[in-house]
Amino acid sequence: MSDKQVKSIPASGTEVFIPLSKLKKSPKNARQTPHSEAAIETYAASIAAKGILQNLVVEPEYDAEGSATGFYLVTIGEGRRLAQLLRVKRKEIKKTEPIRCIVDTANDPHEISLDENVTREDMHPADQFEAFKKLADDRGFGAEEIAARFGVTAQVVRQRLRLGAVSPKLMQVYRDGDLTLEQLSAFAIAEDHARQEAVYERLSYNRDASTIRRLLTETHVPATDRRARFVGIEAYTEAGGTILRDLFTEDRGGYFEDVALLDLLVTAKLGSAADGVREVEGWKWTEAHLDFPHAHGMRRTYPHPVALLAEDQAALEAAQTEFDRLTERYQTAEELPDDIDARFGELEAEIECLEAKRQAYSPDDIARGGAFVILNHDGTLRIERGFVRREDEKPQPQTEQTVELAAGEAGGAADQPRRDGDEGEDRDSTTDEEEDDRPLSDSLARDLTAHRTLGLRLNLGEQPDVAMIAVTHALSAQIFNVGADTHVVGIQPIRTDLAAHADGIEDTPAGKAWTDRHANWARQMPRDVTGLWTFVAALDHDSRMALFAHCVALTVNAVRLPWDRRPRAVATADHLAVAVALDMTAYWRPTVRSYLGRVTKARILEAVCEGVSGEAADRMADMKKVDMAEAAEKLLVATGWLPTLLRTAKPQEQADAQGSDAYPEAAE
Repeated sequence: MSDKQVKSIPASGTEVFIPLSKLKKSPKNARQTPHSEAAIETYAASIAAKGILQNLVVEPEYDAEGSATGFYLVTIGEGRRLAQLLRVKRKEIKKTEPIRCIVDTANDPHEISLDENVTREDMHPADQFEAFKKLADDRGFGAEEIAARFGVTAQVVRQRLRLGAVSPKLMQVYRDGDLTLEQLSAFAIAEDHARQEAVYERLSYNRDASTIRRLLTETHVPATDRRARFVGIEAYTEAGGTILRDLFTEDRGGYFEDVALLDLLVTAKLGSAADGVREVEGWKWTEAHLDFPHAHGMRRTYPHPVALLAEDQAALEAAQTEFDRLTERYQTAEELPDDIDARFGELEAEIECLEAKRQAYSPDDIARGGAFVILNHDGTLRIERGFVRREDEKPQPQTEQTVELAAGEAGGAADQPRRDGDEGEDRDSTTDEEEDDRPLSDSLARDLTAHRTLGLRLNLGEQPDVAMIAVTHALSAQIFNVGADTHVVGIQPIRTDLAAHADGIEDTPAGKAWTDRHANWARQMPRDVTGLWTFVAALDHDSRMALFAHCVALTVNAVRLPWDRRPRAVATADHLAVAVALDMTAYWRPTVRSYLGRVTKARILEAVCEGVSGEAADRMADMKKVDMAEAAEKLLVATGWLPTLLRTAKPQEQADAQGSDAYPEAAE
């Protein structure tokens, strides 16, 4: 190396400005793993806002002959060099931008590069959170501006600002290592320090982040709640309501803090909808309820088939024709064009609307009846029509026999007193020809009808087909409220409201299928009470048995309640499930809402292990419960897996179980 070349190299320890284009990555750099794109972005943003705060350390590059090439190898600061190159690419600076460097030829480049990365300690996250908050408070920087200056996203800044606002007491607990970052993040969902500290004091051994969030939001309503979905965030906030956001987990829209305001808005919107139904449809009354009032005690009427108006029939045929034409044209298409897909939706809605006109309530039912406007589980409106209050019922037409009995009841007290020696003999048994039109006495009516009842029993006991008609008539009269006092067979159905035990069950496909089946039978019931027997008797055998089965099915109650110990009923329910070949996979799926979000992580993993595989369960073992439940739903929903309570034993399995222990719970 010549003296001139040596003199051109700055002495070790000298601070110099070197053009960016003259800097290269050192092959002796201890960091061999490339910098991430996110890290380089962060460096670039920081340099753009504040310049290079720490000099690069470099050494001269020499060629094979030992001559200086004019380039310098970056021993410390490769990330900053790459950040400046990114800024060149973005045309923020030129490639000749001077970079402040320290020349180091005295130390081993590999060692000082290693030292740079090993002998430093990162700032504690708590200090970082509070430092970000200080920037926002003291200098007035917003999240976007801070993000730009530090090369992170605005969401990250908002998270750090929220963490910086956690109670100083809890922040110190975090510094001391008694809270994890996940737990601290859970506390950050609320901004009230007193509430944060109160929840911390309530925690026992279970400090799971989900438990902390639940305790902090137990007085709020999640945005997924049906009330929140019904009112909507915009209407709620316009009314002055506030939304609590969780910046660290998927909160699905946040939490409504003012529950009283939300309930007020729900009530007002439901009431307005009820008024609209009454005005448009003409019902005598409408009532708004959050949940269906199952104890209303009213008789219900149903719509009956009616002929479509000519213009409606023509419109229905036109819509159906176009729908069929489009279906045939695009039946082999893998994906429908947007306009065709939209047209299919319009036609389906039009056909559904016109088909609904085939069923109508009688004007008399509308004039005397009413409707309930209630809130569905999914936050949509549900309208239940056709209920008649007791005071609005039409007087039942009186038959000749009922007139006679009524007159007897009214006139019984006016009967002539019995003469001495005539006890037990009715006054009407006298030979007074002029009084032969008097009604029968109560005692004689009871006597005669008792004999008639005995005759009915004897004959009915010999005619199973007629007995089926009588039982079906009795059940139908009470279940469909056609006239609960019209039956003579003493069989009373006991119905259990399943909606009181399973929230949203009426909105499931199975619930809707049952409602449709019930409504289909209800529409066929005669409007005149006296015509019910004729209706049931006129049904063919299969139809009558179907109606009988439907009525009996409505009385089934296999619900298990903690205070209702019915081991024999439970065993009978198992027998019934086998007898009807019950397969609950047709009616139920394991989802977050139906099961997975309501059991422990151990239960979730057990379900995945049974329904998918042990390996799949092992891969999920370290997930948070919310993520685990969602992942498990995707894996299980198509597998046909069922919890034990929903499984139906095979006939042989049940026989074996019965042989070993017919009533396993009887002793409990």
